[in-house]
Amino acid sequence: MERRKFLGSAAVAGSVAAAALPAQAQGTPGVKWRMSTSWPKSLDTIYGSADQLCKRVGELTEGRFTIQCFAGGEVVPPAQNMEAVSNGTVEVNHVLASGFFGKNSALAFDTGLPFGLNARQHNAWMQFGGGMTQLREVYRKMGIVNFVCGNVGAQMGGWYRKPIKSVADLKGLKMRIGGVGGMVISKLGAVPQQIPAADIYPALEKGTIDAAEWIGPYDDAKLGLNKVAPYYYSPGWWEGSASITAMVNAKAWEALPPVFKAAFECACNEQTMKMIADYDNRNPDALKKLIGAGAKLSYFPKSVMEAAYKASNETNDSLAESNPEFKAILPGWLKYRRDQASWFRVVEAELDNFTFTNVTK
Repeated sequence: MERRKFLGSAAVAGSVAAAALPAQAQGTPGVKWRMSTSWPKSLDTIYGSADQLCKRVGELTEGRFTIQCFAGGEVVPPAQNMEAVSNGTVEVNHVLASGFFGKNSALAFDTGLPFGLNARQHNAWMQFGGGMTQLREVYRKMGIVNFVCGNVGAQMGGWYRKPIKSVADLKGLKMRIGGVGGMVISKLGAVPQQIPAADIYPALEKGTIDAAEWIGPYDDAKLGLNKVAPYYYSPGWWEGSASITAMVNAKAWEALPPVFKAAFECACNEQTMKMIADYDNRNPDALKKLIGAGAKLSYFPKSVMEAAYKASNETNDSLAESNPEFKAILPGWLKYRRDQASWFRVVEAELDNFTFTNVTK
């Protein structure tokens, strides 16, 4: 008798679960993808977000569309993540598009340019300001469909073995930094280096590099950068925010049924919201702990910021001259930045500046 009741209850529960899944998904063959990332598993914010995205897709499709997430280097080296998606080695990745700047400088717009849009402004540009449409065309030629799937917010300016008091202190400085930021800082005399996250600490420790930027207090502490370079600078002007991209193989994407596409886009949108919330939640305490452990927090001198801004504008002009796709996107992006700055000055900056200055409890 009890067994019959149990079996009857199980059947009802199964029927409810099936009813909850759209009919289209119920009759759709299962799909399994692999996601390569650029992050070590120790970074529970950014790698954790990629893993959550994959799990969420499975939840939204009742396990019929599964994506296995891999840490940087487990499937392909981080530097090959884009190629791996393009050639179908994996169906999707989770990266900073600026890491593949050498393939096409226009990809820098996908992550963010020096002195560019903050996280909210960038997402507005991508979703409603024409950014996604323009970048989709760039990626289309590589057999890729791109999706925004996170943002780390405003970044710190990195860790230095010696203090930066003027532009002259950047001369000959070997710094881990890539993308457009690397080009700009080279104009100021520094020597940019492309180094994966997992290799930054040993490079600083051995003196192979003199400075390194990563993301911000929580992740920087995870990598232990404060232990090998005591001077911590703000702000990371090369990325006013850094948007994370999921690059999807175009053929794999087109083969998905609409309900699976919707689940993937929904999971990406969720992580766009949740990743930055995670960083905003963790960074304040992490910064306090870093300072308590001896990190020397400073702001870049005004002379350095002004020189970097000038060099950034020159770099943008140079890239526009050498790359038609960069040139096509730049004017609209610059106008969008101007419009956003005009609006944010009216209320956001005014309220933030007053509040941040006066909050005492």
